Amino acid sequence: MPHSQLLEPINNFLVCTTPQQWVEQAIKKENLSVILIDHLICELKAAQSAMFLIRKYAVDKEGSDALLEWLKPFETLIYKREGNWRDLAAKNKLTKSIIPKSNSPYGQDLIDKMVLLIKEELHHFYQVLEIMDECGVEYQSITPCRYAKGMLRHVKTFEPNALVDKLIVGAYIEARSCERFAKLAPHVDKRLGDFYISLLRSEARHYQDYLTLAQEIADFDITERVKEFGEIEAQLITSQDEDFKFHSGLPIAQS
Repeated sequence: MPHSQLLEPINNFLVCTTPQQWVEQAIKKENLSVILIDHLICELKAAQSAMFLIRKYAVDKEGSDALLEWLKPFETLIYKREGNWRDLAAKNKLTKSIIPKSNSPYGQDLIDKMVLLIKEELHHFYQVLEIMDECGVEYQSITPCRYAKGMLRHVKTFEPNALVDKLIVGAYIEARSCERFAKLAPHVDKRLGDFYISLLRSEARHYQDYLTLAQEIADFDITERVKEFGEIEAQLITSQDEDFKFHSGLPIAQS
């Protein structure tokens, strides 16, 4: 497998592998629409989460407003069903430079890594819309799965530990996404499989970026905290889950 080198650190980082029962469920034709729609929403949520971190921890109001403006057309399409998705490719750029708060020692690094991540996630968002269009899958609202919320409820309430925890959670979400794209790629049609493989490199880098930032910002060794979240994440992936989504747990067998 040519991308096995890319996946090795990811598989070492994750405490468990995706159960085969989830893969079998995910590749069923009738589940293609939920997988694509959930993937689409995950890309937007990843961009929103990264943007929230920059706005909360690294920029002034002007920078914050510029960021919100950047994301608005993407959010409007999903939450208000307004706008033409084909116009989004041209909107994926920042119009103003973002300046970190002077009292934020890690501000510039956070901005540099997260702005690149947001651009990539929004580009992937557009690519998923293209594939949905080709497959005749129409966007519809779906309920969020328990996965991210299940990890975020363990985030500390005081700083900088809250930020460190959110970055660790971000790392796990990106790593799991990467692992699942690789699991799905051999079982879907070539167009979709090639797309999933094309995502591996950026997703693999995103998880590393999150971890690097977490350690830079923390005033302690994050190894134990990473382990704790690894166990929580594995529990969510391997325990039974009634709701089938891209990051859901073990599907409950249909009688």
